[in-house]
Amino acid sequence: MPIAQDRLEQLQVLKLLQSVRNEDVDQIEKLTTHGVPYLINYSEPENGETGLHLAACKNNKKMISFLLDLGASPNMVDLKGRSPAMRAAEFGHVQALTLLTEADTDLTIRDVEGKGILFYCIQPTKRHLECLQIALNHGASVNYVSKDGQPLLLVAAEAGLDDIVAALLIAGADPNSVHAITGQTALHAACAAGSVGCVREILEAGADYDAVDSENNHSAHKAALNGHFQVIRVLAAYGADLGKVALDGNTPLHYAAQQGFGPICKFLAQRGCPSTLKNKEGKTPRLLAKDNEHKDALKECRKAEKQSAKLSKGGSRTGEPYAIRLYDWIQEHEEKVLSIFYQFDPEEEDGSRQGKITKDNFVMCLQTINCPVDVEDLNKLAQVHDPNKEDALDYPMFISCKKFISKQFMVVVGKKKKKKGGGKKGKKKKGKTKIPVPICTAPDGPRTRHGGPPADYVERYVHFTDNTRFDRDNPPSHPIQDDSSWYLNFPDITYMNISDAAKVGDVETLKSAFARGIPVDQRDKYYKTPLMAACAHGNINVARYLIQIGADINARDNFKWTALHHACHSGQIDLVQLLLEHGAEMDAQTINGGTPLMRAIESSRESVVEFLISKGAKVQLENKKGHTALDVAKAYADPRVVAIVQKRWDEIPPPVDKKKRGGNPRKKAPKSAGSSKTHMPSVKTPADKKQEEPPSSAPLPGVTSVRKSSVLRAASALGIINEKPQPIIYSPRRAWVSQPTTDDLLRGREIRRLRYGTDIDFTDYKPPFQKHITLKAQALEAEDN
Repeated sequence: MPIAQDRLEQLQVLKLLQSVRNEDVDQIEKLTTHGVPYLINYSEPENGETGLHLAACKNNKKMISFLLDLGASPNMVDLKGRSPAMRAAEFGHVQALTLLTEADTDLTIRDVEGKGILFYCIQPTKRHLECLQIALNHGASVNYVSKDGQPLLLVAAEAGLDDIVAALLIAGADPNSVHAITGQTALHAACAAGSVGCVREILEAGADYDAVDSENNHSAHKAALNGHFQVIRVLAAYGADLGKVALDGNTPLHYAAQQGFGPICKFLAQRGCPSTLKNKEGKTPRLLAKDNEHKDALKECRKAEKQSAKLSKGGSRTGEPYAIRLYDWIQEHEEKVLSIFYQFDPEEEDGSRQGKITKDNFVMCLQTINCPVDVEDLNKLAQVHDPNKEDALDYPMFISCKKFISKQFMVVVGKKKKKKGGGKKGKKKKGKTKIPVPICTAPDGPRTRHGGPPADYVERYVHFTDNTRFDRDNPPSHPIQDDSSWYLNFPDITYMNISDAAKVGDVETLKSAFARGIPVDQRDKYYKTPLMAACAHGNINVARYLIQIGADINARDNFKWTALHHACHSGQIDLVQLLLEHGAEMDAQTINGGTPLMRAIESSRESVVEFLISKGAKVQLENKKGHTALDVAKAYADPRVVAIVQKRWDEIPPPVDKKKRGGNPRKKAPKSAGSSKTHMPSVKTPADKKQEEPPSSAPLPGVTSVRKSSVLRAASALGIINEKPQPIIYSPRRAWVSQPTTDDLLRGREIRRLRYGTDIDFTDYKPPFQKHITLKAQALEAEDN
C-alpha cells in the first residue's frame, strides 16, 4: 500500500479523495493521468484510505466502476488492514461488494486483528446476510480465527444471529470451534446470549453438547446464569448433562438459585442436577436462594432436597429417567415425529387421519429418527398406547406424553389457569363482571363510483412508460413528451388503503386520490387520517406534503390521539419539530389522559423528550391513572429519559398557597374602564359602513370608464362574444411524473439511515415502541409454545 509521503503526494491524494467524494470524474481522470504515477492506489496518511475505500463506504456503484477502470486495486488496505470489500461488508452495501468481488478481490485478506471479511458481515440486518452469502460464494473461509483466539462462528453466536450461524454451518464452519483463551465453544456463546435458534442450529450440526470451557463450565451454566429457560430445555432435549460441576463447585442449579429463577431450578432438579451438592464456599443451591431472598427458587430447592433424601433412603422415583428424557426429546422434535408417523397414516378424502399405526411401524419410525430410548422401552411404550392389543397404536396420545410421564415433569410456561368455582363448599366467589371491549373500527362505507371499494381505498397510481425511451435517469425534456400511454395498454387497476399509501411514501397515489375529490383528512378503518399514518411511520416527506395541502394537524382518532402523539411514538425529532412549527397542540391529551410527552417517553428517545420539554411541554399533567410524565419515565426505566424529566420536574417551583398570602383565588380583579376600552374591538354599524363604502355606480378616482358600442353590448348579451378570454389547455392522457434518479434514491437511503439508524432494514422498519412491543409479544408467544 503506497502511502503519500512528501507534500506533493499528500496534496494530490487529498485532492483525489475530495474529487471522489464530490464525484468529479473529470478531475479524477486529470489527476490520475498527469499526477503522481499510480496515484489511484495511493492512500492518505491519517487513516490509510484510498479512493476505492471511500466509494465502497458510500455504496457508489458508478464511482467504484470508474475507479476500477482507471486501475484501482481492490486489494489495497488501510492502516487497520481493511480492504474496500471489508468496508462495504461492514456497512451492508450489497451492490458495492458485488462489484468488488467481480473485480477479483482477494477475500482471504485479514486486518491487523486477524479478522477476515466474514467478521464484518456479522450484523443483524438482511443486507449483511446477503453480503455474507456473496463472500461465501466467492471463497471466503468460514473457519478463520482472530488473533485474540475468537472463531468466526463463536462471534456470530455471541450476537445471537441464527440466520448467520446457519449460513456459516452450511458453508462448513466447525461447530466445535473453541476460543483459544477461554476454551468456550460457539454453543457456550449461544447459550449465554439466549438465542434458541442458534443453539438449535449448532446442535443439529453435531456440536458436542457436553463440552466445557477452561473453568469446566458447561453450556447449561451459561444459560442458567442468565435465566434462559428455553435454551436449557433444548439442551435437555439433545441429551446434555445438566449436572456438570465447575471448578468453583457450582452446578447450573447453583446459578439458577442464586439468580432466583424458580422454574429453572425445578427443571434442573428433575433432570438430574444434584440439589444437595455444596460449592467451594460450602453452600448448597437452597442456601444461595435463601441468602439472596428468592422465595420461588428457595421453594423449588427445598422440594428437590426432600426428593433427594427420599431416594437416598430407598424410596421410589416419581418418574422413570428414560420417560423424562423422551418427553424432552418429543417437545423439541414433535414436527419431525409427526411427519414420519403421517407416512404410515395417510389422509382420508375429507382430510382427516385415523391416528393409528402398527407397533412395528411405531418402533421403526422412532429408531429411524434416533429416538433416545432403547428398543425394550419402546416396546413398553407401544403396549401402553395399545391397551386393546389390536396392533393399532394411538400416536397422538403418544405425542401428548400423558401416559408415560406425570404432570409434575411437564413444563407449563406462563401462569396456570385458575379453576372455575372455588371458595368454601364449592361456592363460586362473586367478583366484578368483566365485559370484553371490542376494537373500535369504522364500518365499511358505501361503494364509490363504478362499484369501486369504499373511499378509504384509493386507486393506486402506477407510473408506466416505454423503458426503451425513458427511465428515471433519462427523463423526457418535457412532461408531455412521454406519449407512451397512447400506444401502451394501461396496467390493471389496483386499490390500496390511503393510510398505507401515506406509510410507504406513495405521494403520487395520494395526489391522484385528492385530485379525484377524496378529502385530505379521509379516515381509514381505524379512524386514522393519512397525516397520522405518516407520522406513526416516521415519513416526514409525506407529512410535509399533507400539511402543505391543508391537512388538519390537530385531528384526533377514536382514542383522541393527534398526529403529534403518533410522531412522538415514532421517535423522529424532525417530524415533531415540523408539527409544532405548524401549530400542533403540544399538551393534547388522549382518551386516557396521555400527552405527546408521555408518548415520547415510551419510545425512549431522549432527544424528542428534551426537545418537547425545551418547548414548554408540561410534565405535571396527569393521565386517568394519576400518573405524570415522571411516573411514566420511571415505569419504562430508561435512565437517560428519567434524568431529563427529573431535571425539569425539579425546576418547577412549588405551588403558591394564595390563602396564606391573603388573596382569594376565586375573586378576580376588576377591570378598569380604560383597559376595557383598550381591548374592546371597534364595531361599526351598517350606517357607518354605508358612509364609508363608495357607491357602486360612482367611478373610482383616476379611472376612466370605457363605454362599449351597442353592437358589442348586444353580442355580449346574446353570448356571441365572451368578455373573458378562455385559455387553451391541453390535457394529455398521462403525463410524465418526475421520478427520483438513482442518485436521489441512494441519497434518500443515506438520509433514512441517519434518521432510523444503521442497524435496521427499511423493508421491515418499525418505530421504536412498536418494535419493542412486537419483540415482547414474540417472546411471550415463544414461551407459551
